[in-house]
Amino acid sequence: MDLSMRWLNDYVDIKGIEDRQFAEDVTMSGSKVERISHEADTIRGVVVGKVLSIENHPNADSLVVCSVDIGCENLTIVTGAKNLKVGDKVPVAVNKSVVAGGKEIVTSSLRGVESQGMFCSLAELGLTVNDFPYAEENGIFVIEEDCRLGQDIHDAIGLNDTIVEFEITSNRPDCLSVLGLAREVAATYDLPFAPPSPKVESEEGDINELLKVEVKNSELCRRYVARAVRDVKVGPSPRWLRERLRASGVRPINNIVDITNFVMLEYCQPMHAFDIDNVKGRRIVVRNANEGETITTLDDIERKLSPEMLVIADEEKASAVAGVMGGKDSGINENTTTVIFESANFLGSSVRKTAQKLGIRTESSGRFEKGLDSRVCQEAVNRACQLVEMLKIGKVVGGLIDVDNDVHEKKRIPLNYEWINSFLGIELTADEMKSILRKLDFTIDKDDVIPPSFRIDINHKADVAEEIARFYGYNKIPATPVKGACCGTVTRRQHLEKVADEAMLSQGLYEICTYTFISPKLLDKALVPSDSPSRNFVKILNPLGEETSVMRTTAIPSMLSTLSLNYNNRNSEAALYELAKEYVPNKSADELPNEKTALVIGMYGDDIDYYRLKGVVEAFLDSFAITDWDVEPVHNNPTFHPRRCAEFMVNGETIGILGEVHPTAAGNFGIEGRVYIARLDFDRCCLLSKWGEKTYRSMPKFPASARDLALLCDEDMPVLRLEKAIKSAVGEILEEISLFDIYRGEQIPKGKKSMAFSLKLRSADHTLNEEELSSAMKKAVDKAISMGCQLRA
Repeated sequence: MDLSMRWLNDYVDIKGIEDRQFAEDVTMSGSKVERISHEADTIRGVVVGKVLSIENHPNADSLVVCSVDIGCENLTIVTGAKNLKVGDKVPVAVNKSVVAGGKEIVTSSLRGVESQGMFCSLAELGLTVNDFPYAEENGIFVIEEDCRLGQDIHDAIGLNDTIVEFEITSNRPDCLSVLGLAREVAATYDLPFAPPSPKVESEEGDINELLKVEVKNSELCRRYVARAVRDVKVGPSPRWLRERLRASGVRPINNIVDITNFVMLEYCQPMHAFDIDNVKGRRIVVRNANEGETITTLDDIERKLSPEMLVIADEEKASAVAGVMGGKDSGINENTTTVIFESANFLGSSVRKTAQKLGIRTESSGRFEKGLDSRVCQEAVNRACQLVEMLKIGKVVGGLIDVDNDVHEKKRIPLNYEWINSFLGIELTADEMKSILRKLDFTIDKDDVIPPSFRIDINHKADVAEEIARFYGYNKIPATPVKGACCGTVTRRQHLEKVADEAMLSQGLYEICTYTFISPKLLDKALVPSDSPSRNFVKILNPLGEETSVMRTTAIPSMLSTLSLNYNNRNSEAALYELAKEYVPNKSADELPNEKTALVIGMYGDDIDYYRLKGVVEAFLDSFAITDWDVEPVHNNPTFHPRRCAEFMVNGETIGILGEVHPTAAGNFGIEGRVYIARLDFDRCCLLSKWGEKTYRSMPKFPASARDLALLCDEDMPVLRLEKAIKSAVGEILEEISLFDIYRGEQIPKGKKSMAFSLKLRSADHTLNEEELSSAMKKAVDKAISMGCQLRA
């Protein structure tokens, strides 16, 4: 909503308030200001001048040389305009001035004669012939206004208004009017509000002798008011009216149409004017459109109507689309002598649907669709007739036609002062609250408040409290803690997700995020067997394409696709991870799939091998405080290399798999060289995690003893299995066991390997003696022998 400050001052005297302060104040009271602009912003250095002489250009037949007085000096200006004569007052753009469009005017030579400026047309001032109907559209603007030489053009022709753009919410259609905003401003500054009092001084005849109105659909047309004006003189509107329309973004047309637009902007009540000579049978019928009926609207477009649309018709055809746009045939022209002013109230949802279906949106439809107050209809039509009298452009016919089908029931809301103070956290007296509400046209009736009919947003005591808070001042309300509010906290799951991210980032990996919708073909590339449970997909009913037709059951193909993308973009190495969602369907198709989270890790590069990947997984498990895990070789997973794949297990349950991707699978994804992938059941890891469980252990008081143990084992003996077996055999005094050497050579039989361990033994309550140490080592050796190993001397 664009508000003219000149128009606003007609109802509230706010002269002396700076623009910036005005914007801050009304925004704080609930009417948000988007921006403030000035009509004088785009034009600079243009003044009023008087043509003193006109002479032919010595070197150009199409140009003339003019001497012009701008009050303080005489200038020479060369022009090709044909509509000038000596004595004319014209806009003069002097040297270094700026006209509409940002064009700068400077002194220059035209065919050998210096021109010290330029005469301006309407277009160069950002105006049209609608703003000044007496001007020539394509010639120099010859000013007929009362002005003085040298006066700034903005002040001379009234192009000096300030325009405030408001953001009006859909629940406040009353503020889509000058009066609505003026009421808010008056309440904000506690100033007198002086709205107009529509009153017709002189009336002749009776409208009922000229016109009949019938409303056939009272649900869509809740009220229809009509008044008539005779002996109409259609012509340009006075300058004050044109200025207010222009500042509000509405193009002036003629005095009758301008009056309807003026009242719409003033009252937020769209109006329409009919030429009674175009109303067949002198009868207006408000009805639904007929099947296949058409109408040519004011924009000269023929539109096809449908039965759910409401139209204003005469006895033969539709004359207007109700609440949207008038018909071309019923419009006002220079030959119009008798006018019917229509002020009606239409159902907002019907107007919106009609406008959308016809593909047009007007100032009228934009207001109706928000829901308007039907009580304004009569006041608005009376205001239009009052303006006709003020402009002396016709004689108002007596009486009015008012078909009122609305239910005018007043809303009553209990006014509980103590509750409002408690609700807002303020301390206002009952009289202070009443004073605020009365400024907004609320009525106080004992213990109830009656909002004005145009306030469709007031329905509850909280709405009343909001009105009081707005004009008491939000910035005055003390800050207090919210009572009964829950204190937000990070869940354990969220903590663990952060721990996982930090663990991966600390290992030099980059996080990725892939789509959960994939193509089944990705599993073919990953060599997933056709009978694998991973192929039991949740299928998308309306996929964007085959590439996103199913929800993934495993995120490994997504990681391989991302590694492939990096490889094919010539990235020599990549180390990526994702906390990926996977979806496993339930037995019943009516149930939603189970959503699981997996930590997927992918790597390739010169420095990447199986042990680098295993180290990353171990770092993750360590960050989750998962310690009692085993590693078992896997030989039958077709996605992985048969000799370079393993499972991580806890208490006999698999929690993840890692290894080198099968060369065929890597090749299917366009990757040459070795690729390494790990997938861990993140949900299971969260359950097993002992993160955050801190157990105090005092510093050891007694010394530790170190022993080395070299064993000859089968080639396929896992180190971890042997370590855990030895630790189990020795018991609590084995503080630490670590592998420090693996040897294969001529002295070692084929199919065997030598593994050397360092054992650190300590007792918590005494120093271990040699007998205890020997016993512990014997237990370790015996356990290793029972597993098929031999003690190596």
